[in-house]
Amino acid sequence: MRIVARLHGYPPRHNAGAEWMVHSMLRALAQRGHDVSVWLSRYTDDRAEYELDGVQVVPLQSRLDVGTAIKRASMVISHLENVPSASALARGYGRPLAVICHNTHRPSFRDMASGGTALAVYNSEWMRAEAELFFAEYPRGVRPDRAVIVRPPVFADEYRTRPGSKVTLVNLNEEKGGELFGKLARRMPDVEFLAVVGAYGEQIVPDLPNVEVVDHMCGHEMREKVYSRTKVLLMPSSYESWGRAGAEALASGIPVIAHPTPGLCEALSEAGVFVDRHDVDGYETVLRKLLSDRAEYRLVAKRAKARSAELDPAPDLAAWCEAVEALA
Repeated sequence: MRIVARLHGYPPRHNAGAEWMVHSMLRALAQRGHDVSVWLSRYTDDRAEYELDGVQVVPLQSRLDVGTAIKRASMVISHLENVPSASALARGYGRPLAVICHNTHRPSFRDMASGGTALAVYNSEWMRAEAELFFAEYPRGVRPDRAVIVRPPVFADEYRTRPGSKVTLVNLNEEKGGELFGKLARRMPDVEFLAVVGAYGEQIVPDLPNVEVVDHMCGHEMREKVYSRTKVLLMPSSYESWGRAGAEALASGIPVIAHPTPGLCEALSEAGVFVDRHDVDGYETVLRKLLSDRAEYRLVAKRAKARSAELDPAPDLAAWCEAVEALA
């Protein structure tokens, strides 16, 4: 099949969880012998086409015509802001459209319902349930012909390492917990903190001697530059439909302290340590317990590794590829 994905950003320039989820899914299609290309809708520093793990990426600056690519394609894939335009082009050229949903916000389902979607991809059971509620209450929408659940694919071998010594937050924006991160670092000057600049949102960067801030980076670098230096991962997000960084940390048995969003509760399951994001005292108490009590740390690390094994992405990716191939 000739598969065209219309996306706004892509690794290694744009490294948010949504983009790495889609890349893992497109990589799986490329590995099955399909011709997979990504056509970007936003400007980046890239002017020439490049390849990442078998996926061809066409920057907007190349001035090539995405309409012609979709006309020649077997099918179209899109997500987030590009769903309306991609669905219009897919309908115009009579090509099936697959939409990958990364959140349960109403526009995500509404755009999919308006475009005659052939295949909907949900990243969790709770997202599928939310989608069913939407379609039950939105009579003007057209239900996708088929739906499949693909949990954000994390291959444990690509992230597994020996944990380090730091308390880490990935993405310093407020919604991910940037303010809480700074408060904890100020309260705990005896603890080393590590912050990774995120792919989006205003970053709240604390200027403290016990905080190291590293730049936004390609997901292929996370094992060496982040997880090998991390003892505990913080995920005090106000919203997560899943929480890929948490699943990546589980591969190394790194405890994850998280705000109990429905997505994080499903993703981390019994391996997660859940504390409300507004409870700074609670986060400090749990952190000090994990950092000082070896038996407690080993217990949580054991649960993390067990959950990582349960999240083997192979079955989900196989179901995804078979659903795409059925559209041919």
